[in-house]
Amino acid sequence: MSITENFARVTSEIDDDIIIVAVSKTKPIEVIQEAYNLGQRIFGENRVQELAQKNETLPKDIQWHAIGHLQRNKIKYIASFISLIHSVDTFKLLLAINKEAMKQNRTIDVLLQVYIANEDTKHGFLPSDIEMLMKSKDLNDLKNICIRGLMGMATNTKDEEVIRGEFKGLKKLYNGIKDTNLPNVDMKFLSMGMSNDFRIAIEEGSNMIRIGSLIFGKRD
Repeated sequence: MSITENFARVTSEIDDDIIIVAVSKTKPIEVIQEAYNLGQRIFGENRVQELAQKNETLPKDIQWHAIGHLQRNKIKYIASFISLIHSVDTFKLLLAINKEAMKQNRTIDVLLQVYIANEDTKHGFLPSDIEMLMKSKDLNDLKNICIRGLMGMATNTKDEEVIRGEFKGLKKLYNGIKDTNLPNVDMKFLSMGMSNDFRIAIEEGSNMIRIGSLIFGKRD
């Protein structure tokens, strides 16, 4: 199927209040432009150099999301334009983002990545770490970041009950934070669900999903 057909199929399944991040990593400029022409404005990339190059070439109203594991020394290359960083998995990374955002005289929105899967390949804060961070006075010093929500990736399994349970736990953690009055925290986004499990994620409360292969086709 074409990108046009894929995009129509995906968007027909998803309510307007669910944010779709089109995962465009490894995809060429013309493919992203095609999705843009269909109305997509939010794209997710996991390689900093590729992300910076695409930002230079593609329309300036695109909202770029950094969705992959981010090295602290690479933040400077995207700090001037990045809309949202999904994968903040350590306090040291928060500090580094805040430092680079300060240099750009802007606030960078971030999501805290939570470790919810039973897989060594996944990264993230433990739920208990998130709760400690929210109580920490260190957040007061991070004037150039805003924690906008949580992100988590479920176990790569066909067992839907495992996936549902992991998403349910992340939603509970999110609910426990979002209505609290904390410095530099404005919880709006619960990012969970990808091409293989977004339907379960939405049922469990996700309002932001990352869709790649269902829009662009399987990676080469």
